[in-house]
Amino acid sequence: MKLNWQPLWDIINSHDSFILSSHVRPDADALGSELALKTMLEDLGKRVQIANPSAPPNTLHFLDPDGLAAKLGVDVSADALAEFAVHIVLDTSAWVQLGGVGDVLRNLPTTKVVIDHHVSSNDLRAIEFRDTAAEATGALIYRFARAFDLKISPQTAMQLFCAIATDTGWFRFPSTTGDTMRIIGDLVDLGAEPHTIYEMLYERRSLSRVRLSGVVLQRTQVGCDGKLAYTTVQRTDFKETGATPVDTEDLVNECLRISGTQIAFILVEQEHGGIKVSLRSRKGSNVAAIAEQFGGGGHKQASGATLPGPINRAAEVVLQAVTAALEQPC
Repeated sequence: MKLNWQPLWDIINSHDSFILSSHVRPDADALGSELALKTMLEDLGKRVQIANPSAPPNTLHFLDPDGLAAKLGVDVSADALAEFAVHIVLDTSAWVQLGGVGDVLRNLPTTKVVIDHHVSSNDLRAIEFRDTAAEATGALIYRFARAFDLKISPQTAMQLFCAIATDTGWFRFPSTTGDTMRIIGDLVDLGAEPHTIYEMLYERRSLSRVRLSGVVLQRTQVGCDGKLAYTTVQRTDFKETGATPVDTEDLVNECLRISGTQIAFILVEQEHGGIKVSLRSRKGSNVAAIAEQFGGGGHKQASGATLPGPINRAAEVVLQAVTAALEQPC
């Protein structure tokens, strides 16, 4: 799907100040897209403020070494955002994913814009630039930049490369196309260094993360004739290993590595209650539809939601939903 970026260009040319926001627990696609768009808008002489419901994880500090991604209510107040004319939401179009930013979005009399590629969405009463076939929001930002010949610096190229690489599973997901690789080639020519980005993302694990991985993967169970694999993370695991909730990122993918697995999920017991579930699938299984049953959502191959505890009950509920999706008893 080829988006018409002219309406966004017209909005940018008609306003001088912009808020950029994304979802809770911003990942590399969310953060990289925000930072890249912020730089592009500032190059056009605009005033830009990033305001997210969550602070970025320490593992993505290399994307934002200057701390430009502010946390709403901590680094920037809701009142301060009232001075801005346009509010652009990136990498989500679901109220549940916006946290406190959603309240700001509902109440401010600003022009509202969404740039997103997720299947799950709500009506945010915004002008939408949404392509569910796109490999990453970072790819949409790249295409917008190229449509109007905007400058892409080496730092911006790195941020967009990281956004696209992570949301395509380092180019192994079905969303990866020839055009994806042409974009990546251009970003490398513009200064992105794949070896450095890979090291920053995947080769700087803490010992605590490694220990947590061992504990959690030992609990892995399979079902549905091997088409399902899942595991759990309990609050006590963090205390025993010294790990933090951020260290659970991507652990679910280890379950999907098991031969024959079609769907994998991980349940993480949250510090202040609730159970976070992350689901992954191979092509042919839509885990976004499963996540939506619990008020969550995302992509067909990668989605999530939050359920009430206890963790054993949450596991039963998700197992039932996955079993129904696979259309066979476990």
